[in-house]
Amino acid sequence: MDFFDTNDAMGLAQRVRAGEVTATELLDEVARRIEAVNPTINAVTVDGLDYGRKAIENGLPDGPFTGVPFLLKDLGATCVGLPVTNGTRFNPPGEPPVDDETVRRFKEAGLVIAGRTNSPEWGLTTTTEPVRNGPTRNPWNLEYSAGGSSGGAAAAIAAGIVPAAHGSDGGGSIRVPASCCGLFGLKPSRGRVSSGPYIGDAWSGFATSGVLSRSVRDSAALLDILQGPAPGDPYAAPSPAGPFLDEVGKPTGSLKIAMTDMPFSGVEGDAALSRNLKDAAALCEELGHTLVPLNLHIDGEAFTDAVITIINVHTAALVGWLEDLNGRSAGPDDLEACTLAFTQMGRAITGVDFQNAIETVQEMGRKVGHLLTEVDVILSPTQGIETPKLGYLDMMQTVETYRERIARSVGYTAFYNALGLPAMSVPLHWSEEGLPQGTQFAAAYGNEALLFRLAAQLEDARPWAEKRPPVHA
Repeated sequence: MDFFDTNDAMGLAQRVRAGEVTATELLDEVARRIEAVNPTINAVTVDGLDYGRKAIENGLPDGPFTGVPFLLKDLGATCVGLPVTNGTRFNPPGEPPVDDETVRRFKEAGLVIAGRTNSPEWGLTTTTEPVRNGPTRNPWNLEYSAGGSSGGAAAAIAAGIVPAAHGSDGGGSIRVPASCCGLFGLKPSRGRVSSGPYIGDAWSGFATSGVLSRSVRDSAALLDILQGPAPGDPYAAPSPAGPFLDEVGKPTGSLKIAMTDMPFSGVEGDAALSRNLKDAAALCEELGHTLVPLNLHIDGEAFTDAVITIINVHTAALVGWLEDLNGRSAGPDDLEACTLAFTQMGRAITGVDFQNAIETVQEMGRKVGHLLTEVDVILSPTQGIETPKLGYLDMMQTVETYRERIARSVGYTAFYNALGLPAMSVPLHWSEEGLPQGTQFAAAYGNEALLFRLAAQLEDARPWAEKRPPVHA
């Protein structure tokens, strides 16, 4: 099925509508591709092919993606009848009674769910190497991480299993794997996508669902089906002026772009990534934009401490819930070393500590909010480090080593999770070793439309969709 590689998800949907291919034929092709490459990269950890076939037999809804195969992340995204491991040995018992809101909307759009992609334990790191399911390998170089926590999704897309897949992002978990695997990945604004019905304020608003894709238009069209509140949500992002898909191809005008190679965590930036940033800035200038240095003075250490405090409290709450459900305390045979350490630290944090951390983050958010009334976009590298080899960021090392490494990895990305701003990773560079390296752009709250316009302009100027890794179906 040669056209599978030359069509994005929207292109495949058009072929289904035209009667050129059936949903069953597309699902069979995905099954062939999983069999061909998954033993090598370990991207798909839950087999949903029979689930997808049953959905086709029962009749698919008439939507913008009817008949297109799709993969859910193996973290949250509950789907009745399709198991989820959450990358952990300590999983909730039983099956959830209803679909997650994002899953419900994916189904309504006609997507055919064909399985789940690997995720680290509870999405707590930017690599994908859970003890339960084993490591996902980067299709560009098998010794390297595919990123995380949506690393299985990124590897599956890069290796040609599907053109787009579900992801989620609490500190960079869509943008980092997009960077590692040469894909487009956008983290939506806080409240753009519902976390219901089980969660109202995921990681105090840090975390959100979204997608990774090979084409900008796929990400825009998929956000169109995901965006908007569900009943009972505690808050929602402002409604867009129109469909995000309509923004793809619209002129951006001349943008004022602030750039920085200094990670917001306060650690020193990587020299190779700084070179990439200069190249991206030159490209933006060629496209008619104005580049200015970022003048934002924040306490990176205070920011990092606040983020870790907030995440540790949520981890402790999650583990307590799991212990109640499982009827026993979690130990090293249940959870990975860093997850256990985060839990213990979270349980020691007081309510006052937690509230102070929230206020620290919000104070920084106001500074950036004011800045984004003076500039249109903030430009930086996506990752704080070059893509690491497997093992560098796994959660079976000491928490002291892990904390130092993860703070560097998410030095640019976690800032926008904490502030709730939309941000995207665009695959503009490949390293001397042949590994992709993404460039990050962020905009004001609720302004995904601008990012899609800019992303499409960059995609046209420096196309990436035809680049293929050595491991490809």
